[in-house]
Amino acid sequence: MLKDKVVIITGASSGIGLAAAKEFASHGCKVVMAARRLELLQETEKLISTTTEVLSVKCDVSIEEDCKALIEATVAKFGRIDILINNAGISMRAMFRDLDLSVIKQLMDVNFWGTVYCTKYALPWLLSSKGSVTGVISIAGYKGLPARTGYSSSKFAVYGFLDTLRIEHLHDGLHVMVFAPGFTASNIRQVALTADGSKQGETPRDENKMMTAEECAKHLSKGIIKRKAEVILTAQGKLVVWINKFFPRLVDRLEYNFMKKEPNSPLK
Repeated sequence: MLKDKVVIITGASSGIGLAAAKEFASHGCKVVMAARRLELLQETEKLISTTTEVLSVKCDVSIEEDCKALIEATVAKFGRIDILINNAGISMRAMFRDLDLSVIKQLMDVNFWGTVYCTKYALPWLLSSKGSVTGVISIAGYKGLPARTGYSSSKFAVYGFLDTLRIEHLHDGLHVMVFAPGFTASNIRQVALTADGSKQGETPRDENKMMTAEECAKHLSKGIIKRKAEVILTAQGKLVVWINKFFPRLVDRLEYNFMKKEPNSPLK
C-alpha cells in the first residue's frame, strides 16, 4: 500500500518524527527527513538507507524559504510527493501572565506557520498524486491546556487549517488528516520553552508511562493507509475530547487539577 511512496517528514531528528521515518521506511517508502540538525538526520539515514532511498534536508520550518527548498529538493530527487507529515513542533510551560510574547510567536512560527509553508509548496504535487497531508497536533488542539497557551493556540490553529483544507479539496482526491497522539514519550518536554524563552531542561512527567514514539508512528502509518480524517490516540485522549463535547466545565476542572500535580507546576 505504501511501497515506493515518497514521504516527507518534518521534525524527523527525534521523537515521533524519527520513529515515523523508520516506520515508513519499513513499508518501503522513499523517505525525506527534514530537521534543523542535519547531523542527527544523517545518523538515521545510515540506519534506514540500506533498505530504501533516503534524503536528509536541513530545514527550519519557521523559515518559508527553507520549506520551499525542502519541497524543491524532494521533487528534484524523486520527481513526486505522495505524503507530507507536518510533525515539527515545540512546546512551552508558563502562565500567560508571566510569558514573554516572543515565546508564543516562536511556537506559532514553528507549529502553525511551518505546517502552512510546507503544505503550500507541497500541495500541487500532492494534488497530482492524490496524496496525503497530515498535521501532528495534540489533545491540546481540541482542549486548551493550562500553562500551555502558546502550544494549545498553535495546535488549534493547525487543526482549523487542515480541517478547512480537507473541505476545500473534498472532491479532488487529496487526503487530509489531523493526528493527535496524546502524551507520547519524546524530548519535547525537555526542550519546552519557559516564560522567558529558555528551555525547560527536564520533563515534568514520567516518560516511561507514556505511549512510545514507535507505537505512535505505527498508528500514524495506519491512519494514512486508511485515509482517515482524524486520529486521536490513547484512551485518556479520546475520553477528554468526548467528555468535553458535553461537559466542558467539568473537563476544565479535571484538567486544571491534573496539570497542577506536575512537579514545579506554575498552577496553584
